[in-house]
Amino acid sequence: MELRVLRYFLAVAREETITSAANRLHVTQPTLSRQIKDLEDELGQQLLIRGSHRVELTAEGMLLRKRAEEIVAMADRTEEEFRAMKGELTGDVYIGGGETDAMSLIAAVCRELQLEHPGIRYHIHSGNAQDVTERLDKGLLDFGLLIQPTDIARYDRLSIPARDRWGVIMRRDCPLAAKVAISPADLAALPLIFSRQVLDEREEGNGLAEWFGPYWGRLNIVATFNLCYNAAVMARQGVGYVLSLDKLVDTSQESPLCFRPLSPPLESGLDLVWKKYQVFSAAAALFLERLRKDFREEK
Repeated sequence: MELRVLRYFLAVAREETITSAANRLHVTQPTLSRQIKDLEDELGQQLLIRGSHRVELTAEGMLLRKRAEEIVAMADRTEEEFRAMKGELTGDVYIGGGETDAMSLIAAVCRELQLEHPGIRYHIHSGNAQDVTERLDKGLLDFGLLIQPTDIARYDRLSIPARDRWGVIMRRDCPLAAKVAISPADLAALPLIFSRQVLDEREEGNGLAEWFGPYWGRLNIVATFNLCYNAAVMARQGVGYVLSLDKLVDTSQESPLCFRPLSPPLESGLDLVWKKYQVFSAAAALFLERLRKDFREEK
């Protein structure tokens, strides 16, 4: 498979018509059609269902689209890294992680380096732990920001000098908001909104199952989320109470929402991780060096 043909295939998948993709790629429609047909012949699979007005991906086409996106992204990264070897330090740093206020520490280092090396660009991917580690393993990310405990057998890590506090986001006018802190019994009969990652990792992840104790199996979970902003919208409408980390949404005095910490307190540490024996670009290596320096000074 040629990289050029994979780019052609991705253009067709995005545009959903051969004609539109050909116009965007500045090639003729017959040329593009022939390239896609040759790709199908090479793989021995039908990739497109051709209709009168649009094309659709087959199951095999959807698989190739995912793989092609990864291959093209890796090729683009490699070209960028080699271009960065010439002259002024430039390049790209790819960071993945879930929603956390600790990202502000990462951002401060990005800003510090930006002033010294304006040619460095930062790409932030938001996702849960499984998504982030998959991208790390495939080489699509340089670093992942993960809630502890981290699988140290697979990755090297740098502990972040911050801890995330768990609590409940709720409407400011609800009776529970009058409490200073929230106990498991307070939530036992209430409609709850949970992170899908918390439910996926209930056996090993963040300690919420242990915190709830005997109430865990009887919780009334009415909605799940992967982005806390969307969960906050649900809370504002009175759908339920959001189990979340602090400082992810606006809970200032002007907001209709408030945050109350859990009692007994529950906190999570964080690690910045990367693949063992990772060969970094110059930009990513400098980024890690500066993180180590700044975080060591904070301790």
